[in-house]
Amino acid sequence: MSFASAIDVANGRPHTLARRGRWLLVEFAKPQAVLSWAIVGGGLRRAKAIAWYEVDERELRPPVDARRFMLGHLREIGMSEAVGLLTSRNLDSFIDEQRTYGAWSARCIATVGLGNALRVGDPPGPVGRIGTVNLLCSFSGALTENALIEALAIASEARTSSILHGHVPSSLTGLAATGTGTDCVVVSAALEGAPIEYAGKHTIAGHLIGSVVAEAVLRGVARWKADQVESANR
Repeated sequence: MSFASAIDVANGRPHTLARRGRWLLVEFAKPQAVLSWAIVGGGLRRAKAIAWYEVDERELRPPVDARRFMLGHLREIGMSEAVGLLTSRNLDSFIDEQRTYGAWSARCIATVGLGNALRVGDPPGPVGRIGTVNLLCSFSGALTENALIEALAIASEARTSSILHGHVPSSLTGLAATGTGTDCVVVSAALEGAPIEYAGKHTIAGHLIGSVVAEAVLRGVARWKADQVESANR
């Protein structure tokens, strides 16, 4: 299954989303400013692609180096420069949500697995079941470096808000989970045009990023919970 859709309302530049085998691939028409803590390609960088790879939990057990594992698979498909995300969530469950406000737009593509749900501040410990929230939020305009950092914070806050709304317990303490132990949030923005200086809650950028991520993750949590019920009833 593959398809393409417009994201940059202001400039008319599309990016494509494709589901192929064990991959979910986003490819931008032009390089974007990307900020994340992704296992491959993390930090602040220019990137033209974001790639999710679906793993079996057994593939990442020690002594496997998860970063080398992911980088090796990216090289196999000629995408070693992509920002890489690993998940055990069935990639057919991905959520694709979009928002527009005037000339601006934002899009969130998310995979939501909560088998590794934790509450921020839980004691450290080994990863049990592998389950994670991985999301990309793309903004159609350009953002300053400060605004891109703020956008990452807004997207992370929106992710947490939706998980709290879903009433998912921490796998360690039973308290309300705020995420998983292996979540990754990626935000991207255009490199062309006058950069927007702020992306907080009072801004159009913050509104679009926050609302689109919140809705995508909320839908993802509901889908994950429904899948758990279906699996239990088999």
